[in-house]
Amino acid sequence: MLKRSYKTIALIPVFAGIFFAADDQTVVVTILPEIMSDLMVEVTDLDRAMWTVTGYLLGYVSVMPIMGKISDIYGRKFIYVASMSVFMLGSIGTGLTNSLGFLEPHSYHDSAYIRNSTSYILDISTSLNWVIVTRFIQAIGAGALIPVTVAIITDSYPSKERFIPMGITGACAEAGAVIGPLWGGLVTQFFSWQWVFWLNIPIGILVIIGIIFLLPNNKPINQKMDYAGSLLIIGAICLITLGCAQSGTNTPLLATFILSGFIFLLSYYFFSKTRNNPILPIDIFKNTQFLAANVLHLFYGASLIITLVTIPLMVNTVLSGTSLEGGLILLRMTIAIPIGAIIGGWLSKTFDLRLTACFGLISCATSLFFMSQWTVSINDPTMSLHLLMAGFGFGLIIAPVTTSAMNNTNSKYQGAAAGMISASRFLGMTFGIAALAAWGSQKFQNLLMGIDISAAELGMSGDVYSGIESQLTQVGLTLFHNFFIVGSILCIIGLIPCIRLVKKS
Repeated sequence: MLKRSYKTIALIPVFAGIFFAADDQTVVVTILPEIMSDLMVEVTDLDRAMWTVTGYLLGYVSVMPIMGKISDIYGRKFIYVASMSVFMLGSIGTGLTNSLGFLEPHSYHDSAYIRNSTSYILDISTSLNWVIVTRFIQAIGAGALIPVTVAIITDSYPSKERFIPMGITGACAEAGAVIGPLWGGLVTQFFSWQWVFWLNIPIGILVIIGIIFLLPNNKPINQKMDYAGSLLIIGAICLITLGCAQSGTNTPLLATFILSGFIFLLSYYFFSKTRNNPILPIDIFKNTQFLAANVLHLFYGASLIITLVTIPLMVNTVLSGTSLEGGLILLRMTIAIPIGAIIGGWLSKTFDLRLTACFGLISCATSLFFMSQWTVSINDPTMSLHLLMAGFGFGLIIAPVTTSAMNNTNSKYQGAAAGMISASRFLGMTFGIAALAAWGSQKFQNLLMGIDISAAELGMSGDVYSGIESQLTQVGLTLFHNFFIVGSILCIIGLIPCIRLVKKS
């Protein structure tokens, strides 16, 4: 364990790295309209554009189950520095979008020709795919930081002293989510959206320097790396996510990806039986406390990402706000998450873990239901109350779930458990946003078909245009209301594992 006098100081750069990596989870939420405009991606291709978010979450979560164990083998410090370096490499790649000649700017007068040309399609595809791929690389580095941090805290503190540090870990991650939307909107207000990623570089360098000089080395475990098992787990996560992305659009492909993903999982199950030290020990799931925490995290993550994405999109479309305005409105929710995370750590230490987590879930479900009733005339203080209530509820859940999982896991599985409990939340976020983007795109198309545009044939008078605009606004409202309802239902379902399985530590 770290000496008491060094604990807090040594963990400062660790928490800082989590904060800035988490920032990039949500930063795209408010700059997505700018990216779509710059890369000339149509609104009807929203499901493709959403892969700038989904791809990040996919990379983020795909490495989480294995990184805790990898840090056991190679050392926490080394893996943390290596991961931050990969995050910076991906940031450089995303910042270079359009600078490599993938998408040449075209004038307004050429737009009609361009939009009907093969080169236009290829340019869009290449540019958007480049962003998705480089964001994925970012996420691989960022995704390793949370399980490694959880493992560092587990090494540094006895079980009864982990509540507050775990709460701070969650608070830092959520604080990054707080800043992300606002930061993205602010930067794009004065600079190009690429600068959001360029600014990660100096910050990452400072974090690495702090880690090198302040964080002591842990003693690595003398074990061989389970590369085959790692590939099977990553493959399963990617395939299932790709399957979720087909929701509502391509049923045969959905079934193929999901089935393939479960085949990978089943293969890993039997493969792990033949290994002395599998990358993710199956035995940890025999513990009902650990299993309950992971199931709850799945529903929590899906509900959270749906809320984070829906609010700015609603502001930018139905409410006709800017990216900065969308970030400022979302801030009212996200600023309450780290506050709730810290208070949730204290409440978990003082009271039953179930009570804290259940109260958080009920708060989220209730507030999201209220959001599903929003109209174009929604304003303060009603909007702020709903957003603050949701954010505080999301924050309360973090510490009790994470601490319950880690305190009920055998010490020899701490690294793997840290990776899995971190991954489960982001698995929920990844599956949730992939399924929602695909289903939402299909739902949007179906709602558009219900618009009465027959009057437009008589000429686009002001009254006719106003009527069509009103119908489009109602379509958007209906879609976003459905999103909020889905998020609320997920929180209610999360009460089942919470009530039954999360107990006082």
